[in-house]
Amino acid sequence: MSRAAYGIACDALVIGSGAGGSVAALELARAGRQVTVLEEGPRVTTAELAAASPADSMRRLYRGGGATAVFGTPTIAYGEARAVGGTTVVNGGLLWEPSATVLDRWAAWSGYGGYRSPVIGAHFADVQRRLGMIVQEHGEGNEDSRLLARAADSLGWRWQHPQRVVRGCAHRNQCATGCPSGAKQSMAVSYLPQAEELGAQIRDGVRVRRLIHRRGVVTGVEATDSNGRSVLYRPRTVFTAAGPIGTPVLLRRSSIHRRTAGRRLALHLNLRTVARFPRVVDAVRGTMFTAQVQEHSGLGILVMPSNLTAGGLGAALAGRDPRQVDELLDSRAYLGMFTTQVRMQGAAGIAATVGGAPLLRHSMTGADQHALRLAFRRTARLLFAAGAVELLPPTSAAGPLRDMADVDVYLAHVRLSDWELVSVHGMASCPMARPERGGVCDEEGRPHGFTNLYVCDASVLPGAPGISPQGTIMSYAHEIVGRHLESA
Repeated sequence: MSRAAYGIACDALVIGSGAGGSVAALELARAGRQVTVLEEGPRVTTAELAAASPADSMRRLYRGGGATAVFGTPTIAYGEARAVGGTTVVNGGLLWEPSATVLDRWAAWSGYGGYRSPVIGAHFADVQRRLGMIVQEHGEGNEDSRLLARAADSLGWRWQHPQRVVRGCAHRNQCATGCPSGAKQSMAVSYLPQAEELGAQIRDGVRVRRLIHRRGVVTGVEATDSNGRSVLYRPRTVFTAAGPIGTPVLLRRSSIHRRTAGRRLALHLNLRTVARFPRVVDAVRGTMFTAQVQEHSGLGILVMPSNLTAGGLGAALAGRDPRQVDELLDSRAYLGMFTTQVRMQGAAGIAATVGGAPLLRHSMTGADQHALRLAFRRTARLLFAAGAVELLPPTSAAGPLRDMADVDVYLAHVRLSDWELVSVHGMASCPMARPERGGVCDEEGRPHGFTNLYVCDASVLPGAPGISPQGTIMSYAHEIVGRHLESA
């Protein structure tokens, strides 16, 4: 520690303010604990989000401007937020309950049976009540979702309106760069303000460097505050919620489970397909999406529209010929952009840290290649049924596809290295499981061998739920914090 460091004694210290950290902050404050929340990113108000351009918000709110790379074949672009409220500030506000099948599978693998559907389902019901979850119907705009829903009906495929935590959605179509109306109930406008009303203190711009510990007890937390000064926090209890990458990196820097923390990282992969329709779709009008096709969810495949903006379309087309990009941008009223989510089966993890930054790698398998081909084939069939006359697949070198015969040729030749993949869901980097099964945390959410250190973010999940994970993360965090409070 620097000589300029100053010390702060505290009761409960929460590292990170996303879905898991905000649950810890509020529940500990409700129990009468003195809570301090440390967040590396900035605190941004709704007024600031409304005044900023989406590009400025992305640079400010996303770690690395949204350009974290997971190296391998192919390189995957990974995005997560760095702000008060965490990734809930820049996600779609989706809230899905994990299935009993997934929870049972996790329980069987982990060796811990206390997080099955009766327990997690009760917490999820509480979360949805607190956040005011709604079923988001089509409303104004969202013609791309209407087309997708009608196509699914024509094929006899199952689809559903999304479950979202929004109140008075203004359909501003900026979910992924921060809601400019305050309708989305991110942690920054819901759990965290409630925790502050109960006395919790939120310190933004604070980077935690290391946990000091002895014989399974954390005795200090070294950090750098927003003014660049070194700070030593001396907490009674620590809840780590720095995210699926930040938490294992912090544990490694602190010589806690260095061989297992971050060794594995579960990812959902996103394929982005641009579709041209013969009539105006005007997909920029509406909210993120109002229909999700779940017919193939048992295979880990979900299909839904994406926010169509000039910037988002440009990013999806970045590897293509500039003349083609200009032509598509000029005709974007006729375009829709669609995301196909696929659960990755191969290995990913933190290979090393370089200058304090994590180096992420993955090893996708033949099974992943099969899943990607299957997912794109189903997506193409759906979009042609929706009336699309041309598809641009997620491979910049590939030309337009105008029918399923073109799709078959494309899929026969596409290599694993050709796919252009994005991920915004990372999980299970410090999984709750018995040590002999590769677990980092015990059934209480504590890294094995520790008594006053808890993990309560996406990293503690035993695997990937196959759905947007916010509801699962929050439900797990409620159970972890509740167990701690019962035993305290």
